[in-house]
Amino acid sequence: MSANEAAGRSPAAPGRLARRRIPQEISILVVLIGISLVFELMGWPLKGQSFLLNLDRLSIIFLQTSVVGIIAVGVAQTIITGGVDLSSGSVVGATAMIAASFAQVATARSLVYHGLGDLPFFVPVAAGLLAGLFAGVVNGVLIAYASVPPFIATLGMMVSARGFAIWYTNGSPVSTFTPAFRVIGSSTRLFGDLSINWPIAIFLAVALIFHIAMCYTRYGKFTYAIGSNMQAARVSGIDVRRHLVKVYGIAGLLSGLAAVVMIARGDSAQSGMGLGYELQAIAAVVIGGTSLSGGVGRITSTVIGLLILSVVQSGFTFLGVQASLQQIVLGAIIVTAVVIDQYRRNRRRKP
Repeated sequence: MSANEAAGRSPAAPGRLARRRIPQEISILVVLIGISLVFELMGWPLKGQSFLLNLDRLSIIFLQTSVVGIIAVGVAQTIITGGVDLSSGSVVGATAMIAASFAQVATARSLVYHGLGDLPFFVPVAAGLLAGLFAGVVNGVLIAYASVPPFIATLGMMVSARGFAIWYTNGSPVSTFTPAFRVIGSSTRLFGDLSINWPIAIFLAVALIFHIAMCYTRYGKFTYAIGSNMQAARVSGIDVRRHLVKVYGIAGLLSGLAAVVMIARGDSAQSGMGLGYELQAIAAVVIGGTSLSGGVGRITSTVIGLLILSVVQSGFTFLGVQASLQQIVLGAIIVTAVVIDQYRRNRRRKP
């Protein structure tokens, strides 16, 4: 979505015939389908089996998407404002250690806080969310009130959060969580063979909530307006500083949520968790068509961008491609997405 669409204005200039454009989600979805079909066609002669008709593989693709996806929803909003969040992966590591320390059973061997075992599941969840929110608000305050560039502010938070994750337990892993907390990262059978996978359900719920917020609420309109033209947004009466703190606070909150889901799924937390997740999230946002210059992007497109990344990684693993070659191709995909974004921006600027 562009700033004009968010404000309910037509993107066409007066007196000109408005050109019909293919919705961004459709064009990116076509790319996803095309990539999936390529792996499907290569799977039969090279592996003698289908790539798509494998429920276990599809389940892994969606599970891999869920944790990074929760982060990407927040990162997308910071990029739409014209900024970026480089700290999300390290915030995941720091908040994971905090949440894990409150999620342990009383009989755990390496209990972080003696006497605090077997706490209700909402205590570690709240601890993780609040820690993530705090990190995000600090980012927002530095950017909005201290005029620190988003790249520098979030880079500093990235280093500090990673250091905190190591310091908090002297680098020791934290494990053995209460059964109630572990449910967040597991599946629950509803009835018959129908079950719900909580990490995927939480990710889809987060994506839906912020898709609605960005498309149909004042929060979304302000976010697009700031990313499109910050000075114009300020002149039109938007409290830009306060809104930026909200956007970065939400990004931090979602990083904390991703950490909670991840450690509940793995029943352990380590200081190295989330390493590189910020780059995966930014890559998914860019592949999904969100402009790095701000003002343009959609949450639904980000979800499809995440699926493209997961399908490519899963497809390469399926075909037995070396991990180093996978990184080369993924890097090329990201650069291609940025080049396409630059081309679109230049075309929009032409009279």
